[in-house]
Amino acid sequence: MSLQKGKCMKSILVIDGNSILNRAFYGIRALTNKDGRFTNAIYGLVNVLHRELARIKPDYAVIAFDRHAPTFRKKMYEPYKANRHGMPEELHAQLDDAKLCAELMGLCRLEIDGYEADDILGTVAAFADAGEDLHAYILSGDRDLLQLISPHVTVLLAGNTETAPYDRDAFFEKYGIEPCQLVELKALMGDSSDNIPGVPGVGEKTALRLISAYKTLEGVYENLDASDITKSLRAKLEAGRELAEISRTLATIVRDVPIEKSLSELAFRGTDRKGLRDKFIELEFSALLRKFHLEGADQEAPAPDTEKNCTADAPLPPVSTDAEKASAPSYTAATAAEVLAACGDNAVSVLLMDELLYLSVGKRHFSLSFDETPALAPLFDGTHTLLVYDGKALFHFLSRHGVALRGIPRDLMLYAYVIDAHSGTVPLSTLITAYLGESIGEATPCTHLFSALEAALSARIAAASATVLLEEIELPLAMLLARMETHGFKIDRAGLADFKEQLETAMNTLMERIYDMAGGSFNINSPKQLGHVLFEKLGLPALKKTKSGYSTDVEVLTQLRAIHPIVGEILDYRQIAKLYATYAVALLREADENDRLHTDFKQSLTATGRLSSAEPNLQNIPIRTELGREMRRFFVPENRDYVLVDADYSQIELRLLAHMANDTRMLKAFSDGADIHAATAAEVFGVAPDEVTPTLRSRAKAVNFGIVYGIGAFSLAGDLGITTGQAKAYIDSYLATYPGIATYMHDAVESARESGYAVTLYGRRRSIPELRVTNKNTQKFGERVAMNSPLQGTAADIIKIAMLRVDRRLAEEGLDARLVMQVHDELIVEAHRSVADRVAALLREEMENAASLSVKLTVDVSINETWLF
Repeated sequence: MSLQKGKCMKSILVIDGNSILNRAFYGIRALTNKDGRFTNAIYGLVNVLHRELARIKPDYAVIAFDRHAPTFRKKMYEPYKANRHGMPEELHAQLDDAKLCAELMGLCRLEIDGYEADDILGTVAAFADAGEDLHAYILSGDRDLLQLISPHVTVLLAGNTETAPYDRDAFFEKYGIEPCQLVELKALMGDSSDNIPGVPGVGEKTALRLISAYKTLEGVYENLDASDITKSLRAKLEAGRELAEISRTLATIVRDVPIEKSLSELAFRGTDRKGLRDKFIELEFSALLRKFHLEGADQEAPAPDTEKNCTADAPLPPVSTDAEKASAPSYTAATAAEVLAACGDNAVSVLLMDELLYLSVGKRHFSLSFDETPALAPLFDGTHTLLVYDGKALFHFLSRHGVALRGIPRDLMLYAYVIDAHSGTVPLSTLITAYLGESIGEATPCTHLFSALEAALSARIAAASATVLLEEIELPLAMLLARMETHGFKIDRAGLADFKEQLETAMNTLMERIYDMAGGSFNINSPKQLGHVLFEKLGLPALKKTKSGYSTDVEVLTQLRAIHPIVGEILDYRQIAKLYATYAVALLREADENDRLHTDFKQSLTATGRLSSAEPNLQNIPIRTELGREMRRFFVPENRDYVLVDADYSQIELRLLAHMANDTRMLKAFSDGADIHAATAAEVFGVAPDEVTPTLRSRAKAVNFGIVYGIGAFSLAGDLGITTGQAKAYIDSYLATYPGIATYMHDAVESARESGYAVTLYGRRRSIPELRVTNKNTQKFGERVAMNSPLQGTAADIIKIAMLRVDRRLAEEGLDARLVMQVHDELIVEAHRSVADRVAALLREEMENAASLSVKLTVDVSINETWLF
């Protein structure tokens, strides 16, 4: 339905604060600012308010909240809402700031003892029903408010992904009764969420039938002798009459609450720009600063001009913006020669932005055209300290202009990542807001702030004992990654093109077979059409449904595979189609004129510290299926004079687990060079080593790797196809066999719970706010993160150290070889055949000695013509 108002009709937006805040809290993962304050509910509420204010353009705006004091309903019926849990502490802590943000956004906040927010909403909405020139929009996730729908009241029902407007027609289409009859319905059927009893034994279908026929509760009781009311139902209704009356009162929203405010006092006031800016800075909502155009907001916005809101499509009043602080310096247009003359031996801050280079040296600030870049080469020869944001981007920019970036720039993006890997890549404006209290626009030069920002970030890094992580791993690694990206990884274009054609032929063959079995053609990639064929046309059992219809995900299809041959063909088709589109077609498209792929290694993205790869993602080349592994065949060295040397850590996370847990048995198994999975199987299942079957080894392997990720009995049972009881017995036996691991897991969780973060052996921190929430599922997730992050994060640190050591040795020994790829625990070097054996030995030596642990790191090395081996 449309939200258009009549010409010159005014509008009032009435918001259920508790409902929207709760939805935001449970719908957005735990967020905290640098002080550890939870902010996710506030962030979600502000976004919803911003969206609806822009959409409705109200003349009046109210947000209502519940108070802690008992309401008249609770006094009348003690069990009312007795099943409700109290507000989680981490949500309660956000309540005051959420209310303040709503007020700063121009809404009038209302709370009244003895009444619920719903009653306040109903009373405010009554202003619209009292006249012809006002329309009320009630925003809530609570369906109880649908009873307020009228010609002058629309309810905006907030869902998980969108807001659904309900007027009388939309309500009647869904429920078949009038909005005002919703309370009559609840009088009979009750409401378990609010502990409203209704008539015992009367469900929703029966209640709907009765109210549709007899309109009201009184109408039902006046017609107990009607032929459509059975003897059994009549007895239930007679016995439950008093509860029905109570239930209707409990369900009815009061519309005459003494709010003591006139309509004019509820006028939408517009945004308090300075107040909201200050609050957003405090909460570290840099994205919202930009969204609200509050960068540098120093004054209040003018009061809204209500005449401008007279028609439905009238725009919001313009918001003036001043992207620069009055104290921000001016940047002087300069030539490269002028900049070099000013630099001397001083540190220089550099930023690429909007077709210009911005530089700051001391108190002098310059802007240069990109055309001046080649003449700036002496600035980047390694003799100057460079403060930058995103050093890899600067490396590639300079390279395109024929300038080599030597040395290691001080990359503020990586400083922030070292402080908390959980935050991923933090925008520059966010860093400046969080650490300097300044808010800047995205198009505002800010190199004048780099020195102060570097000092603030350095202090945090030193306090976290993470200086070595920054100086010896992350900063130098950025330049190595930039060189790897520039060099690229070559593909066999002709071979991949042939493979692409083979995949296309296989897809077409499978498609025809699927059509034959289905009795006609359809879009196999459409879940809706596929669901129709499988579950309606062919009559297969529908195992799961989603909001959009039948589920046809891989889990469902795998369970159906034995029932009908079409399912296996569809699964095969999907696998081939993914290989075709995601890899064969995409990689051919992405390769340059020299048939090399240049991935973008994301250094500051993952919470664990692992590198990721994008555009194209070369870390995700499939290896689990034989057909998928074929893709690696088309990754090749430069020419026939070169080979690929591949080195892969063996079970690095399990070895780290043995080290960190200091478990005697596991350490001994690794020290003896035993097959760790077979050794585990022998210990856990109580059999001799020579009696370990492939099945027992496979199960022990699942437990070994599952433990690393904090696996539970339910998940392990699903992985192994056994009962939950058996899986629990396996885990219990495992932890009894390796008691040091049980202690490690417990201590890792408790340490993270106390400190708020997990930490690797090299000082990399990952904050885990999930451990501080009251939701049990979220807590469990946090516990798994606390157990696994030190292991996976330390493994990521070690492979980075290994990369740097390998790169340095290749250069020191003058070998014709270079790193071309990293895939988590695996390094690939492109080497001339004449030095391949030396490179293989070098790789093994540097990788195995990248860390000094109580268990030896081992590396599998091979020399190959392609990446497939």
